Amino acid sequence: MPDIASRPDRGPAIIAADLITLDANLGADKASVITALAERLAGAGRASDAEALAAAALTREAKSATGLPGGLAIPHCRSEAVAVASLGFARLDPKVDFGAPDGPADLVFLIAAPEGAGAEHMKLLSSLARALVRPEFVASLRGAATEAEVIALVEGVLPPPTRPEPEPESQPKSSTVSAAADPAPTERTIVAITACPTGIAHTYMAADALTAAGQRAGVTVRVETQGSSGSIPLPAAAIAAADAVIFATDVGVKGRERFAGKPVVASGVKRAINEPDAMIADAVRAAADPSTATVEGGSAPADSEESGTGELGWGTRIRQILLTGVSYMIPFVAAGGLLIALGFLLGGYDISDSAAEIVVNNTLGNLPAGGLTTYLGAVLFQLGSLAFSFLVPALAGYIAFAIADRPGLAPGFTAGAVAVFVGAGFIGGLVGGIIAGFAALWVGRIPLPVWARGLKPVVIVPLLATLIVGALMFLVLGRPLAAITTGLTDWLNGLSGSSAVILGVILGLMMCFDLGGPVNKAAYAFAVAGLAVDNHASLQIMATVMAAGMVPPLAMALSSTLRPQLYSPAERENGKAAWLLGASFITEGAIPFAAADLFRVVPSMMIGGAVTGAIVMATDVTLTAPHGGVFVVFAMDRVLWFFIALAAGTVVGALCVTLAKEVKRPAHLTTSAPATQPAAA
Repeated sequence: MPDIASRPDRGPAIIAADLITLDANLGADKASVITALAERLAGAGRASDAEALAAAALTREAKSATGLPGGLAIPHCRSEAVAVASLGFARLDPKVDFGAPDGPADLVFLIAAPEGAGAEHMKLLSSLARALVRPEFVASLRGAATEAEVIALVEGVLPPPTRPEPEPESQPKSSTVSAAADPAPTERTIVAITACPTGIAHTYMAADALTAAGQRAGVTVRVETQGSSGSIPLPAAAIAAADAVIFATDVGVKGRERFAGKPVVASGVKRAINEPDAMIADAVRAAADPSTATVEGGSAPADSEESGTGELGWGTRIRQILLTGVSYMIPFVAAGGLLIALGFLLGGYDISDSAAEIVVNNTLGNLPAGGLTTYLGAVLFQLGSLAFSFLVPALAGYIAFAIADRPGLAPGFTAGAVAVFVGAGFIGGLVGGIIAGFAALWVGRIPLPVWARGLKPVVIVPLLATLIVGALMFLVLGRPLAAITTGLTDWLNGLSGSSAVILGVILGLMMCFDLGGPVNKAAYAFAVAGLAVDNHASLQIMATVMAAGMVPPLAMALSSTLRPQLYSPAERENGKAAWLLGASFITEGAIPFAAADLFRVVPSMMIGGAVTGAIVMATDVTLTAPHGGVFVVFAMDRVLWFFIALAAGTVVGALCVTLAKEVKRPAHLTTSAPATQPAAA
C-alpha cells in the first residue's frame, strides 16, 4: 500500500499531491469525474475499493446534486471503503455539469469520510466546505500552478490541531455556532439551523453563507449547525433575543420546540447556499410581519420540514401527515402479518377459529389435539393477531402525532380504537387520526395560567382532545364511516372476471407510480387494512399489491444486468442490490434509478406493475401475509401463477425501460470514455 502523507499535529494529511489533478479531462459527466477521483484515493491507499467509494458518492449525488454556484462541486459521502478521511481535488478542463443552477463546474472536491469518522476528521472536512463559500479562496484554487500550492491553500483553511486546553465555547472558529459570542447591537438578530442528510458539507456551507449574508445586510446571524462534526446548541438567551429563525434543513430539526413562537423562514439547505441574501431578507420581513407563520411549540414532527417562506402548503402537509401514520403502522403490519402466516404454516388455516382457546387452555406440558405444531401455530397466530390489531390505532395515533406531536398520541390511538370498535376500519382510522391531531393542536393553543401549563401536554390536551374525537366518532361519524367501509368491502367481494382484472391494473399502477411514496403507501395500506383470512377478495388484493410492488426493483435489476452500458457505475451497483430488495418486496429499491432518469423509469415500471396486477387478479392468486416477498411463499395460494405474474411484469418493465433508454440515451452516457485518466499513485 502506498505511503500516506501525514502531519504530526493531526495524523494523516487530509490532502496530498497524489490526490490532486490539475487542468485535466476526467470525462464529460459527473459519474466519470467521481469515479476518477475515487480511483485516485484508492490508488493512494486511502480507500480499499474505488468502485464502492464511487458508488457511495453517486448514491449521495442522486439524492441532491452537489454542484454549487461559481463553478464548484463537492460530491461527498461516508463509506466503509474509506480508510482515512481524505479530499480528492480536480481542476477540470473541460467543465462538467454537477447540477449547479449557473452552469458546469471546473473545481471539484471529492470529500470522503470513513463510516465511523471521528469528530476531528469531520471538523477538517467541514472546514474545507465552509471555505468554499469565500470568493478569494476559490479564486486562489483556480490560480494555483502546482499541487503544492493547492495543498497549502487547503491546509490554510483547516482548523489548528486540538490543544490540551479547549478553547472557550464562544470562539467562532472552533464552534459550530457560526457567529460571534457577543455581537454588536444591530437592527435585527436572526438565529438559524442548518442540516443536511450527510452532515459533511452543505450543513456548514449554508451556515457560513447565511452568516456572510447577514453581515452584508447589517443583520446579526447566529447559526447552529446540526452536522457530523458535532453541534453546540444555540444559547437560550440568543434564541430568546432573536427576531426570527431560519431552518435551512433537509432533515429534521433537533430541538425544534426551542424556537416556539418565533417567525420562521424554512427551506432546503441548498437554498441557503444559493440564495442566502434572499433568505435573510425573507427573515427580516417575517420579523416585521405580525401575521407571518411562526414555529409552533411541539406541534410539528421533526421530520416534516417547511419549504420556502413560512409553513408548507396544506396539500404537502396533509401528504406528510398521512405518510407518517402509514410509516409507523407498517412495522405492526409486517410483524403481525408474518406471525399470522407462520401460525397458518404450523397450525393450518383452521387455527384462526381456535387459537385463542388453545393459548388460554393449553401449555407445553398440556398440548392440544394436533400436538406441538398445533400449539405453536396457535401461539404464533394469536401473537400475530394481537400485533395486527394495532394496525388502525397505530395509523390514527401517528397521524395525530404528525399534527400535534406527543400530545396527539393518546387521542389518536383512542380514535383508532373507536374506529375498530364501530366497524369503520382503515377509513375511520384516517379520519379519526386527523380529527384527533387537530383537536390536540387546538386544545394546545388555549391560553392557561402559569400554574396549569405543566399539566397541558400530559393531562389537559390528551383529556380534552380524546373527549372531542371520541364524541365525534361515536355520536356523529362512526356509523357513516362504517357504512362506507362495509360498502367498499362488499363491492370488492363482488368483483370477478374483467372487473377484478381492472382493479389489478389500478393497484399495479398505484404500487409503481411513486416507488414507495404516498400513492404506493395508500394502495398498500388499503390492502393490509382489509386483510382477513375469511375474506377471499382481500387475499387477492394483498397478493396483487405485493407482486406489483416487487416489480420495479426486479425490473431495474434485470435491465441493468442485461444492458449495463446504459447505466452509470453507481446504478449498476444499485442493480445488484435491487435483486434482493425486489425479492423482499421493498419497492424503494428502484428509487435511485428513478432519481437519475424519472421520465423513463417510472412509466416503464407502471406498465410492468399493471401487467403483474392484472395477471394476479385474473388467475385468482391469494396471499395471507402482508409482507415478505418470495420469503412468504408458504402463505400463497396458486404459487406458480404468482411467479408467472411477477416474471411477466418484471420482463415487461425491464424491456420498456431498456428500450426507452436505447431510443434516447441520457447525455452523461452517450459520451466516449475520458481522454485521460489519473494515474494510480
